[in-house]
Amino acid sequence: MLLLSSGCATTELMESKSSQSSRNSSKQVLVDDQLVAFGRPAQALPNMPASSVVIVGEKNSYVLTQGGPEMVNILTNLTPKNIQVDSDMTFYSPRNDGYFQGEMKMSYAKLKDEFKRSDYQFFLQNGGKECTDASDQRIGAQRFCFTVPIKGAVYPAVSNLSLIQSKYSALSKPYPVTIYTQSQTAARSGNNAAEKLVLLPFALAFDVVTFPIQLIGAMSE
Repeated sequence: MLLLSSGCATTELMESKSSQSSRNSSKQVLVDDQLVAFGRPAQALPNMPASSVVIVGEKNSYVLTQGGPEMVNILTNLTPKNIQVDSDMTFYSPRNDGYFQGEMKMSYAKLKDEFKRSDYQFFLQNGGKECTDASDQRIGAQRFCFTVPIKGAVYPAVSNLSLIQSKYSALSKPYPVTIYTQSQTAARSGNNAAEKLVLLPFALAFDVVTFPIQLIGAMSE
């Protein structure tokens, strides 16, 4: 009887380990969206910072709850036409509960002799790091990069999306906005349904006031 009991326990343990090993953590894309513009809410949103920045997408709006003031500071104090935004806007939603987190990466470049002392002071005060590349050097330019940690919430597409799209020409290359999560999937199961992005509960569409059109022009170069 003792041997039989031990054998059953061993079998259960092996089955438990087998069951655990059959589950894998995988990256699951919740939404692939397309950048339209950057802006700010036309009116303050409930429970959101007054200086919120909105990433305006074709499918959804992405309102920053953290990193907004830093974004506004950069976008409004530097010459818009010299700002470039990293085309890889991939954000993570740990629980797919309407919230996301990630980084916004931007750079600011112009000819070396066009920089002023105040520019360098701004970079020092706002975390700008020199990232001049070979292409910049060939034309006598200098580049500084900014990385802004962000958190945000997902809202429906903005109410005045059609008006914004009519003012902006299509970007010459895609600027995708992607949100993903990590999901546990069973290796033996081949019928796992793909998750969909969850919007912030009770979130309503709203109008935005966009940042200067020159920013979008700089991004499409």
